[in-house]
Amino acid sequence: MTLLQFIRDWMRHLTRGNKTYFVWLGLLSIAMLNAMVSYIMQLDRGLIVTNMRDQISWGFYISNFTFLVGVAAAAVILVIPSYIYHFKPIKEIALFGEMVAVTAVMMCLLFIMVDLGKPLASWHLFITPNFPRSILMWDVIVLNGYLILNTLAVCYVLYCAAHGREYKMIIMWPLVLVSIPWAFSIHTVTAFLYNGLSSRPFWNASIIAPRFIASAMCSGPSLMILMFQVARKVSDIEVNDKAIFKIAELIAYAMGFNLFLYGAELFKEFYSQSIHLAPVEYLFFGLKEHTLLVPFTWTALVFNLTGFIIFLSPRLRNRFLFLNIACVLVFIGVYIEKGMGFVIPGFVPDTLGEIYDYLPSYTELSISAGIWAFGAFFYTLLLKTAIPIYKGELSFLSHNMRHNLRDFHKPAAH
Repeated sequence: MTLLQFIRDWMRHLTRGNKTYFVWLGLLSIAMLNAMVSYIMQLDRGLIVTNMRDQISWGFYISNFTFLVGVAAAAVILVIPSYIYHFKPIKEIALFGEMVAVTAVMMCLLFIMVDLGKPLASWHLFITPNFPRSILMWDVIVLNGYLILNTLAVCYVLYCAAHGREYKMIIMWPLVLVSIPWAFSIHTVTAFLYNGLSSRPFWNASIIAPRFIASAMCSGPSLMILMFQVARKVSDIEVNDKAIFKIAELIAYAMGFNLFLYGAELFKEFYSQSIHLAPVEYLFFGLKEHTLLVPFTWTALVFNLTGFIIFLSPRLRNRFLFLNIACVLVFIGVYIEKGMGFVIPGFVPDTLGEIYDYLPSYTELSISAGIWAFGAFFYTLLLKTAIPIYKGELSFLSHNMRHNLRDFHKPAAH
């Protein structure tokens, strides 16, 4: 089969689907178009169309970026049991977790781009990199490196599957061995971006990096569990229940550790009653009449605790109704805690002692929704490409050879 025929078959798979598939893509397209209009307006008028001001210069964009770095890093929770411990049920779906990592990193880069205001501003990073002193430059390197590593892994596995071959671990091993510590590094460096700001006491705590990693191992896998269930419902791909329940078990451990670290930090702040208590007080009780984030903070705490209790109980987490509820609760809880609940209080109070109540403007919301829609659109197309290749329905093989490889999705025995 020639490349041209492969592309033709691939396009046919992408444009084939039921009504739900096209409605889904249509809704995502509308969200992306709406975001594009808002972004053009932001380019024209500048960041004044956002609600970010001198008092709070990192807002909703950076909150989403921080959260999504964790989603990207969470792919490691599938890579370790599949490639290191050869746990077969997870090994069969590790590819889809790596695709989540690729998608999440692309979304992170988009959030950085819109936060810079103008795309050309990012060019300044490369012509005056200030490496290795600049933590931001370290973040650029680790994020792009992680994107390249996962893209190579995904492309190689799909390339082998499209040619009816099993992938070789001699090629995968270097990618796997480098990507595991790299996954931890992307979130560690992101934590150091905040951690290094000594004048912001809310962020200047050594516990931030482990908290980031622990929460990443909760929110990312929760999203994956939901997506895997949707994928097997709308396609004939097999996702073993054992894989889902094992991921849920791992989330329980990570969530326990995350809540422990969170509790340790709250104890330090409230028990010491130091002058640095203000940001945490603003989060949980508000400062004077400024109580904007209080409902969000308590909602996140209740969601995280409820989700943890469900994950902690094998009887509950092994029932899909409770499992899905727990995944949604933990995903939303961590999204609030690690997004707005982490970024905004770091600026409260500002250097003049003022408190600026920040909520994202319509422009920020629509652009952010568009980037999330892009991620969903991109991942949908990735699945639409990977699943037929994985199952042998789309390949470089002839029809007869392809017929014999319908059940091709087994990795090599090593």
